[in-house]
Amino acid sequence: MTLPALDDVGLVPRTRNAAVPPLGWFGAIYHRGVTELPHGDAADDGAERAARALADSGIDHTITRHGRVRSLEEAAAARGVRPADVIKTMVVRRGKGDYLFVLVPGDREISWPKLRTHLGVNRLSMPDAEKAREVTGYVRGTITPFGATTAWPVVADATMAGHDISIGGGAPGVAATAYADDVIRALGAQVADVTDPVD
Repeated sequence: MTLPALDDVGLVPRTRNAAVPPLGWFGAIYHRGVTELPHGDAADDGAERAARALADSGIDHTITRHGRVRSLEEAAAARGVRPADVIKTMVVRRGKGDYLFVLVPGDREISWPKLRTHLGVNRLSMPDAEKAREVTGYVRGTITPFGATTAWPVVADATMAGHDISIGGGAPGVAATAYADDVIRALGAQVADVTDPVD
């Protein structure tokens, strides 16, 4: 599929805070409201679902298609953000049929004691890849709360607030960059200190 030039669809990358990577080997940049993505497989369905949910949220964002990357640093470079601003969406199981999303900055990891205390529970676990896909509609590595098949509660780590972040876009090599506070508001996320730096 030949992607439309930005001028052809009347769109320009947004300019707030973060540098947006130039068009080139990273792929194409789409602005809010564009939902026409390549069709044909489950990954594209996930990208379309996430793009629609982001557009429906009304927040200013940029969707970037950059292809597969091999590291956090490559993902950050492709998205035009710092590695710390690449947000991992983790699916956590609270109990039978009870899950939540935890938004974790790229240079941090979940602190299980902090998260258990915040949620007021004694036990949490992470589902396997098959269960994560079943409860979100996304394969691991592409998960985002935007467009998930169930709107599970969201907890955002406090360190992500106040600047631009990049979050999964529902398919490999697809991401959305937006102002963290807008993402938090759109998702109705609780903000709490639930992570520790990666050693």
